[in-house]
Amino acid sequence: MSDWRPTAEFSALRRRAQLLSSVRALFATRGVLEVETPLLASAPVTDPNIEAITTVAPDGDALMYLQTSPEFAMKRLLAAGSGPIYQICKAFRRGERGRRHNPEFTMLEWYRPGLSMAELMDEVAAIVGLAVGPLSVKHHTYQHVFELHCGLNPHSASLDELKACAHSHMDIHFDTDDRDTWLQLLMSSVIEPALDRESLSFVCDFPSEQAALAKTFVNPGGVELAARFEAFYAGMELANGYNELTDAAELVRRIRQDHSRRTDNDQVLPPIDRHLLKAMASLPACVGVAVGFDRLSMLACKAERIDEVIAFPLERA
Repeated sequence: MSDWRPTAEFSALRRRAQLLSSVRALFATRGVLEVETPLLASAPVTDPNIEAITTVAPDGDALMYLQTSPEFAMKRLLAAGSGPIYQICKAFRRGERGRRHNPEFTMLEWYRPGLSMAELMDEVAAIVGLAVGPLSVKHHTYQHVFELHCGLNPHSASLDELKACAHSHMDIHFDTDDRDTWLQLLMSSVIEPALDRESLSFVCDFPSEQAALAKTFVNPGGVELAARFEAFYAGMELANGYNELTDAAELVRRIRQDHSRRTDNDQVLPPIDRHLLKAMASLPACVGVAVGFDRLSMLACKAERIDEVIAFPLERA
């Protein structure tokens, strides 16, 4: 039996280490401070699409959560006056295992007060370039890619039109009246595979219902949109960036909305991060982005599976 051995070749682990070093050097030249925050959190994200892994607090009296992202703690540092910061750390998400997923994975996340979304996308491109070399970059709006690949306007299409489009592209055996479910299905199953694999593609201006912790704005057509982007390369989603929400009252409203959706789905209702709520009043205007470092490593190593760039995935932990 060889199940004690790593799944990654040492050549891949060396390339991964080189990439880590290059990322740190890039941020050092740009004056971005590397920080560390706890992996154990008193409260996880409330997003219904993300499930945290729970553990017992050291005193045995309460549940704690392995972080799904360092976002909340990093925002507390920003609110305390840290200036631009980044972190390379482990993150954990229940039930995520597959060709590109492992429940324990490495996240690269950074926040830049004073930068624009366009400048943040340029920085993401520079990071991806460390893995793949020179690359072309394309920018799209969410509406444009839907019109191009699905033949409909995602902001005005009816529920029936979204369902019909999804059924025309794939074999579906479920039904729901949740528009967002159909939009996300079309995005992941129809649009993402159709994006240019040889270019870094940024898709921005998502529906406001998918804002998460991003600010929203109203476009010239009167449609409320989320000030966020996702980045794709070689058929993989690599990054998720926001113009960060700084309104505590709006944060509470969105948490309640998440809790309502979780109740409808019979999901556990996680506690609210009270530290983050208190810090929001001091959070500076900033942009932020999370990048899957394992996926960057896959690109650098031309790997097809995440197991090729991590030493011990779930089954060998």
